[in-house]
Amino acid sequence: MTEQQQLDAQSLSKQIKWSEDGLVPAIVQDAQSKEVLMLAYMNEESLKLSVESGTTWFWSRSRNELWNKGATSGHTQQIRSMSYDCDGDTLLVKVNQAGPACHTGSYSCFFNPIDVQGAVASTASEEADRFSILGDIEGVIAQRYAERPEGAYTTYLFEKGLDKILKKVGEEATEAIIAAKNGDNDELRSESSDLIFHLLVLLRERGLPLDDVMSELKDRHGKPASNNAMRREQAGGK
Repeated sequence: MTEQQQLDAQSLSKQIKWSEDGLVPAIVQDAQSKEVLMLAYMNEESLKLSVESGTTWFWSRSRNELWNKGATSGHTQQIRSMSYDCDGDTLLVKVNQAGPACHTGSYSCFFNPIDVQGAVASTASEEADRFSILGDIEGVIAQRYAERPEGAYTTYLFEKGLDKILKKVGEEATEAIIAAKNGDNDELRSESSDLIFHLLVLLRERGLPLDDVMSELKDRHGKPASNNAMRREQAGGK
């Protein structure tokens, strides 16, 4: 580590409000699905190692030692971003998760629901968001990708690999085209749903968050169509 990196690590450490035990809680979130995966603790050394290596390191309170997440299980966490809250007493670590995050084999450690009387099923803003189902499906696909439950269709796709997923995307796109050509909107609705689902599976397989696609659409919105056409032409498209 260079002198400048040492200074940066020391500067970061000073921003954190460490507990009496020298620890700070770290919330780990899937950078793609946005699901909260786990809560662990870091000390100064594990925080420094996380920043330097780009993978998560924590302090095990039960074993009283440093541990590199996934070093033995292979369920590693590649860090996409890290931040600390307004009080400096909690870290948020967004990661690309390989396999389940939980030692039980579950995608997330938070799989035990609690019944809360009077709990609101969804907020008004969520109900108003007609595309929220895409986020829900993305979360389920992420869970299937991590846990690989036996007998699940999504598990089958991931196990078969990229070529199989690409084949399904192509098939569903073709079937949507045929439905549209035949003027059958019921069939078009069904085939379009299949196409979107398989496209989300493809995005997960390639590690591309749906948010990135939405950002691309947002960036393009309002721009002259000629700019997009020019970009395609420069890329060799037709």
